[in-house]
Amino acid sequence: MGGDVQQFQVDLRGVVDLLSRHIYSSPRVYLRELLQNARDAIAARREVDGGGSRIRITPLTPETGEFVLRDDGVGLTAAEVADLLATVGRSSKRDIFDLPRSDYLGQFGIGLLSCFMVADTIVIRSRSARGGAPVEWTGSADGTFRVRELDEELPVGTSVHLVPRFDADDLLRPAAVHELATAFGEFLPVRVTVDAQGGGELDITREPPFLDAAGDPDAAVEYGRGLLGAAPLDVIELHEPATGTRGLAYVLPSAPPPGARQATRMYLGRMLLAERVDDVLPDWAFFVRAVVDSTGLAPTASRESLVEDAALERVREQLGAGIRRWVLELGLREPHRLAQFVAVHEVGLKSLVRHDEELARFITRWLTVETTHGTLRIGDLVERYPHIRYAQTVDEFRQVAGISPADEVLVNGGYLYDADLVRLLPELHPHVTVEKVDVSGELDRLDPPPLDDREAAVALEERAGAVLAASDCAVVVRAIDRPDLSGLYVADPEVLRAIDRGRTKGITGSLWGGVLDRIDQTLSAARDDDLSARLCLNWSNRVVRALVRVEDEAVFARTVQLLYIQALLAGHHPLRDADRALMTTALADLVALSAGIEGDALPFGDAR
Repeated sequence: MGGDVQQFQVDLRGVVDLLSRHIYSSPRVYLRELLQNARDAIAARREVDGGGSRIRITPLTPETGEFVLRDDGVGLTAAEVADLLATVGRSSKRDIFDLPRSDYLGQFGIGLLSCFMVADTIVIRSRSARGGAPVEWTGSADGTFRVRELDEELPVGTSVHLVPRFDADDLLRPAAVHELATAFGEFLPVRVTVDAQGGGELDITREPPFLDAAGDPDAAVEYGRGLLGAAPLDVIELHEPATGTRGLAYVLPSAPPPGARQATRMYLGRMLLAERVDDVLPDWAFFVRAVVDSTGLAPTASRESLVEDAALERVREQLGAGIRRWVLELGLREPHRLAQFVAVHEVGLKSLVRHDEELARFITRWLTVETTHGTLRIGDLVERYPHIRYAQTVDEFRQVAGISPADEVLVNGGYLYDADLVRLLPELHPHVTVEKVDVSGELDRLDPPPLDDREAAVALEERAGAVLAASDCAVVVRAIDRPDLSGLYVADPEVLRAIDRGRTKGITGSLWGGVLDRIDQTLSAARDDDLSARLCLNWSNRVVRALVRVEDEAVFARTVQLLYIQALLAGHHPLRDADRALMTTALADLVALSAGIEGDALPFGDAR
């Protein structure tokens, strides 16, 4: 029976543009939409007569001249075809976004529209399991369609025939069709086959290994290897029964880039939704890549992301709880493996605990910091030391560590996020107090030499200070309970920055040299104290005490200069050109003096 040509009630060209620009990310999704329609049709038929089990795809070839997707699902009656046309022919673009995706015909209609991104002509032939004559619907990209009943016999089900657009035929050819069908339908609970060139067919479906990790753990790990490109550190089972959500989280074997958020490969009813969905796991779960399937979460109109609703929020909360539970159980059962995990992801974990109280409360105790008593876990640190002192920078830590009392602990806060982590500890452990130290304050805490030695110490300060005046370094004498320590180079951060600016001026042109001079002048005017470094000589050290009795000014000067260089090197401070020259000259002169070379032969001239 023939049918009259009729007109859609919407501009199809505008709708296709709307779909490609605002709903779908790529024309590639046409096959996903058709697979979804076919899968829904099979599910509907099983409710009618228990039949339906297969989807067959015939790619476009020169022999076939068209792409065909067939299913043995419930099919369409003539009345349902009319409803389908009403769905496709909505009167406004706004309605396209509001089509009832949960309704079979609504889903079918959207899937049909997506095909216009790759085909100029769409033909649907269908016979309903509920009875009635077979029908054929033919739609064209010019906005016309034709409906007719067929006299021929068709099997129950539906076939979709696509004649490609001139610029999209590659997406309907065998290579692309096999790739897309595998990506979207590999784990569908119905059989999906693709006709092979030269005869035969390829069965692309298999059981999803991420849904049965307990039954086949090796397959689950191998799937994770393919996902990550390397063997995962561990595999975490995820489960949220209320929404039928389950899957696996693979712990990354290496640290991701800073700030990276691991997206989830998401399936809905075992149909791929998207390779990277950002909002399934909590933000803090950056160290896993998950593969998740759900039957209760709702997709957006594009079926490429999830609707942010109460169900998704619950899933995110429950899956996060499963990952937290893995961390806690690993710490109890296999602490060495947890230590391995923290060692890989420590920087990322430290960056997040500053902003995520939930993560901070269960992971902070496993993180480590450098201290004057070696590298310690935070859990051990807060148990042993109720009062924790920390230095803001690595330079300050190196300087203060040498004079820190043995019964106290000093934390190096100069590494990335460590100072923030230490400042957070009182919130997590109320019995802990935290104190920030600075170099000048620590120097002031040191005891001066005993009263009987005070006069000799002051004289030593004056003589040594005169020697190092050209190096912009003052000298102080203090009693440090470290006899092996001869001296410390002490400079607060502003002094070190000034030294760096001076070093930079030496290698830059006049323009930047002038800029740095202005910075120095401004900062010097703003400071009340003397902007200079200090060499703190330890009165408890026998070399320092022996200096008091050295009358030879040349020997005294060269010894002080070498103590200054030694303190710089011990504090890991870079040597300036003048410092290196000073070290070479001092060593050469001491060798000359020890060899008995006198007078004009001495390379230091009148320094004697």
